[in-house]
Amino acid sequence: MIFFGISRSHDVGREDGNTAIAVGCVRLGRVVTQLRAATIKCFRKRSNALATSAVVFDLDGTLVDSAADIAEAVNRTVEDLGLQRVSEATVRSWIGEGVRNLVTTALRDAGSDRRLEDVMPGFMRHYHDCLLRSPVLYDGVEQTLQALQARGLPMAICTNKPAALVPPLLQHLGIDGYFAHIIGGDSLPQRKPAAEPLLHVATLLQQPVAACLMVGDSATDLGAANNAGMPIVLVRYGYPRNLDLDAADAVAVIDTLPELIGLL
Repeated sequence: MIFFGISRSHDVGREDGNTAIAVGCVRLGRVVTQLRAATIKCFRKRSNALATSAVVFDLDGTLVDSAADIAEAVNRTVEDLGLQRVSEATVRSWIGEGVRNLVTTALRDAGSDRRLEDVMPGFMRHYHDCLLRSPVLYDGVEQTLQALQARGLPMAICTNKPAALVPPLLQHLGIDGYFAHIIGGDSLPQRKPAAEPLLHVATLLQQPVAACLMVGDSATDLGAANNAGMPIVLVRYGYPRNLDLDAADAVAVIDTLPELIGLL
């Protein structure tokens, strides 16, 4: 009886050990599977990035900080109407949906009932006058454009700024030579966040929409990219307004533009 008792105890211990080993193997297998999945996901992301054949940039808030100049144009306009100036921070929160929406918002904020059509000519005059007042490139913009150009990636601008104002601004900042095409807010009947501007620029670049990458800073850019089926990278600086960047359906959200180089 003692012999069999010892044998049984030995067998039970061996079974428990085998069970523990089996459980450990299952857990190890799960870890390996998770690591493999993460690796595949990483390579897929890298592969998708390498498939990018063109880059389309928003302008204000992505490449250029022009908020002070736009705010000054708005304030000169409201002063012409006998209204109070507003802060640059306030105007910054209005930028991104085109000049007509910008002026409409300014008039609404001031409680004015002036007709938009009557106000727009004066605003556009001030916008032209303030265009080159104090715009600055964000950190690393020219470095990034040089790197992308060196890789042979064609680039374009898709902005809601009036098209006629874009070339002199780019020339003033020394980056006019990087872009094959410019689509402004009045180039087409539609503007961002509609899909058409990005679809059109992809056609001009002679690239599939899904192979182009949009880079922007706002819900307007995000909406345009999603509507067009174009991947987008968002920047944390700029004029995001109320956009929750961390919850946005974007390929990535970057703190500085040079981080884009590592994604491609």
